[in-house]
Amino acid sequence: MSTDRYTSPLSERYASKEMQYIFSQDKKFSTWRRLWIALAETEMELGLSQDGKPVITQDMIDEMKQHIEDINYDVAKAREKEVRHDVMSHVYAYGQQCPKAAGIIHLGATSCYVGDNTDIIIMRDALLLIRKKLVNVIAELANFAEKYKDQPTLAFTHFQPAQPTTVGKRATLWLNEFVMDLEDLDYVLSTLKLLGSKGTTGTQASFLELFNGDNETIDKIDPTIAKKMGFDACYPVSGQTYSRKVDTRVCNILAGIAASAHKMSNDIRLLQHLKEVEEPFEKSQIGSSAMAYKRNPMRSERIASLSRYVMIDALNPAITSATQWFERTLDDSANKRLSIAEGFLATDGVLDLCLNVVDGLVVYDKVITKRLMSELPFMATENIMMDAVKLGGNRQELHEKIRTLSMEAGKNVKVEGKENNLLSLIAADDQFPMGLEELEATMEPSRYVGRSPRQVEVYLRDVINPILDANKEILGVKAEINV
Repeated sequence: MSTDRYTSPLSERYASKEMQYIFSQDKKFSTWRRLWIALAETEMELGLSQDGKPVITQDMIDEMKQHIEDINYDVAKAREKEVRHDVMSHVYAYGQQCPKAAGIIHLGATSCYVGDNTDIIIMRDALLLIRKKLVNVIAELANFAEKYKDQPTLAFTHFQPAQPTTVGKRATLWLNEFVMDLEDLDYVLSTLKLLGSKGTTGTQASFLELFNGDNETIDKIDPTIAKKMGFDACYPVSGQTYSRKVDTRVCNILAGIAASAHKMSNDIRLLQHLKEVEEPFEKSQIGSSAMAYKRNPMRSERIASLSRYVMIDALNPAITSATQWFERTLDDSANKRLSIAEGFLATDGVLDLCLNVVDGLVVYDKVITKRLMSELPFMATENIMMDAVKLGGNRQELHEKIRTLSMEAGKNVKVEGKENNLLSLIAADDQFPMGLEELEATMEPSRYVGRSPRQVEVYLRDVINPILDANKEILGVKAEINV
């Protein structure tokens, strides 16, 4: 590793090898070569000829296929120093390896034929990897929700104690946001198309010349190339490039996943502060250089940190899309090289972290129960009041008395630092015909979680299990993270 120049933390620390390969030079330029082969094959199959003789032969195609992966980078780099054009440099380098085919490589195409189509292919492959990891995060969260569906816990609104829920029910809130992300991803993936071979301004004028104005034959070019490259279709109209709105739609998917991950990681960080839930902590992990006792939620913090980057990164393609002029300008190129690749690399890192955290999430049920029980008397007051009314009490009078006693108990807790004594206060009041023992018997947390366990069961059964059943072949991904 070179230590005398900048290297991206995304490749050094965060993104998986699999995602890094998708955005590698090898993937990019081998895809260029596959596209040149698809174009040449299409032109040959559609009968491109000159003076009755085929312009492209199977020998040429076979020669090109022999040199898809062994890219002669040194030749391409040397050529680019001379001509200052990356595509023509690689056309030249490929031609050096394929002398028979040298004259027909890139025939009728413009630079965006390889550049833009490759970008689409790379985004498709990267989305498929993101999808695989997203489905696995959903699976891990589903397991967690199922395991803790019955575990009562204090719920919060405004981060203030509210009615109880269960640990599993709270996990379904995280889970459902990732499910929405999966739905969005699947839609965008299903509508992704190739650019095809549209020419310099999208008019396919070069093919009118090559095929002597035969429109019916030219109509077959894009569908044939799309099929060869694993797509259903090409975009029906374009300028020189595919619409940069495609990049916006893709990056919005990544931003949505990042927002879901950020929300979950924030909740986990807050719960770790409360000592109720804790992310995985390695045996020899150091939480702080000064405070040896600390167990910081560093993975959840990293999720939040990278997620913020991804959410902001989505602005790049949106602004680029909005500022393209007519059939194309080149102010998209430098920004696109950074924003698309880094958005995917960062999201890949986020999902690996989510997998790792959820897979090893520790629940401290005794701490959870202790906190819940300290607040439960306040939350049980409505039930207590209803029971007292059934025994002959006046609802309005009892409501006022409960309010007064709750304020007194709250003062004992917050001002005096004492335990919550609301039940003792109620038991000592003559307006309530029940004793302390009877009141304490009502303090069973599961009575106050509503339908949380049932909601988890139904949600997993009706929403999550069908997703997991449909994606069995991609389950079982293990997180690849640098601690």
